[in-house]
Amino acid sequence: MAFKLPNQLRALYTATNYHHHHRILSPLAGASQSFVFSLRRLFADVPPLSDPSSAPPPLYPHSTKTSLAPSSLNQYELAKFAAIAETWWDSEGPFKPLHALNPTRLAFIRSTLCRHFRRDSYSAKPFEGLKFVDVGCGGGILSEPLARMGATVTGVDAVEKNIKIARLHADLDPSTSTIEYCCTTAEKLVEEQRTFDAVIALEVIEHVAEPAEFCKSLATLTVPGGATVISTINRSIRAYATAIIAAEYLLHWLPKGTHQWSSFLTPEELVLILQRASISVQEMAGFAYNPLTGRWSLSDDISVNFIAFGTKNSQ
Repeated sequence: MAFKLPNQLRALYTATNYHHHHRILSPLAGASQSFVFSLRRLFADVPPLSDPSSAPPPLYPHSTKTSLAPSSLNQYELAKFAAIAETWWDSEGPFKPLHALNPTRLAFIRSTLCRHFRRDSYSAKPFEGLKFVDVGCGGGILSEPLARMGATVTGVDAVEKNIKIARLHADLDPSTSTIEYCCTTAEKLVEEQRTFDAVIALEVIEHVAEPAEFCKSLATLTVPGGATVISTINRSIRAYATAIIAAEYLLHWLPKGTHQWSSFLTPEELVLILQRASISVQEMAGFAYNPLTGRWSLSDDISVNFIAFGTKNSQ
């Protein structure tokens, strides 16, 4: 189930002066490495686990660029996803985990955004009249159901192949053919002075070069009083074992090398990054997988996959 921002995170959220001088690490950052080392002996091709005490993606990037356009792009990550772009709508292909997770992600989005925008969650089209942007939309597996729920959707992705696939698939259904797909970035939309009622970036932030700059762009795209939703993977020992070793090397749910553990953010880090971008995190939930049913559900456990809903401070 989704839950309000935990007390310990809320305390961290307000202690800005303290955190200016102290980096927040995962609660599991000090765990023993013996488990990981034994796994590496078994799986020689598994990527090494970075030292948990090493610096996470910077909360305060040192970039002084006046143009934001290239700031969050990671060319290596773009190339990885371009190589498998044609498989976006293959529910048994490389994106199978996202297809399985999608209904649960949508349940969280529908619940939090209906409550925030005071919409009827039982309505067939609760988001009618609202403008949403799906940042890092891929082939459109999130954009399409959002459009069916009535939202005016813009889907953006830096991989041109993804946008072509998304457009082709959306045109098959009149209810999704209105989606505006653009091969661009959040930073470019900022330069164009675009704004949206809700800005959504799911499973994207762990693939960008500068998470803090990326979140600044998401915040700028969000209208005052609007909503921002981000999902990602926690930088924890458990996430390394499940999201990388199990998902990529044992179960082969994802291509090897899809994720880099050192690029993950802890919930505490994400809350602080968003706070500095004028986004107040209101709710968070974890995703729990049931191997017996093959289904995902919302959970209070945010030690691996988690999703956050925040609101932009009114000006």
